[in-house]
Amino acid sequence: MRNARIAIVLALLAAVFYAVSAPLSKILLEHVPSTFMASFLYMGAGVGVGVMYAFHWRREVPEERLTRGDFPYVVAMVVLDILAPILLMAGIAFGTASNASLLGNFEIVATTFIAFLAFREPVSKRLWVAIAFIVVASIVLSWGGNDALEFSPGSLLVLLATVCWGLENNCTRKIADRSTYQIVVLKGVFSGGGAFLVALVLGEALPSLAYVLPAMALGFVSYGLSIFVYIRAQRTLGAAKTSAYYAIAPFVGALLSLALLGEPLTPTFLVALAIMAAGAALVVVDTLAHSHAHEHSHVVVHMHDGTMHTHVITHAHGHVHYGLARVHGHHHSREELLGEGHVHG
Repeated sequence: MRNARIAIVLALLAAVFYAVSAPLSKILLEHVPSTFMASFLYMGAGVGVGVMYAFHWRREVPEERLTRGDFPYVVAMVVLDILAPILLMAGIAFGTASNASLLGNFEIVATTFIAFLAFREPVSKRLWVAIAFIVVASIVLSWGGNDALEFSPGSLLVLLATVCWGLENNCTRKIADRSTYQIVVLKGVFSGGGAFLVALVLGEALPSLAYVLPAMALGFVSYGLSIFVYIRAQRTLGAAKTSAYYAIAPFVGALLSLALLGEPLTPTFLVALAIMAAGAALVVVDTLAHSHAHEHSHVVVHMHDGTMHTHVITHAHGHVHYGLARVHGHHHSREELLGEGHVHG
């Protein structure tokens, strides 16, 4: 029971850590160009988790590490992670951080459609209804005004970012049971480095170090640390339940944006908030409904350095990979408890 409570706290922390990204990025974007901002966010995640990995890699099970066969998925993951945050930061710069936070839920739609069309994953009727709610809310948030049949450019850029991340989620799920440390470090360093080069090509002005360090610190917390505590929660709760708790992230981000930035609470936003909340609630219900029927465990015993190691591997197979945030939401979790009592992540 205590472990479960700790795991729930970690899942909620993961949501809060990621939620601070939109409002604080909006503040930093006043001093940091959008492409450089995307670069520093991912670099912060890669460097921060890299430091954590330096203290962990000796205890990591060799079978967890990435192999050559994983290379195509890593490349696709990095390219999409270069495009997505650039689009997101540009969208936040053009629009409001509260809108961007709520529109983050469209990633559920993108991930599900790609999983359904490309990977033939079954989707429940309840989830299709949830997707319909989220799509309607996204259209309401994206509307440019009552007098014009056009969509706001900021919201469209955020939606494009969620589509990139939806595709990235489906690529990452192919290597989801590899080392979380390695995945986050590679995503952070190479995606951040790629965005940095794009910023130079675009001719963006390099910001002051006084803003670079806070941007990287934000990236470590909202991207790197969020993913880390999410995975820790996933080991106890399973992937499905963890992603359900994580569904609060867009709403926390929207509320923080309203509180920190003083953004107006418009009737349109309130309508979209209600519709989006209904859609997110259906996602949670659908997730929890399938979290029990698709879990099983098995034991693997092997010899390493003359010592017998016992691994209890728990798999939680959901119907879809909701992908609420980067590595988050992949419904294939792996928990390994070694015979010596160490937990390897």
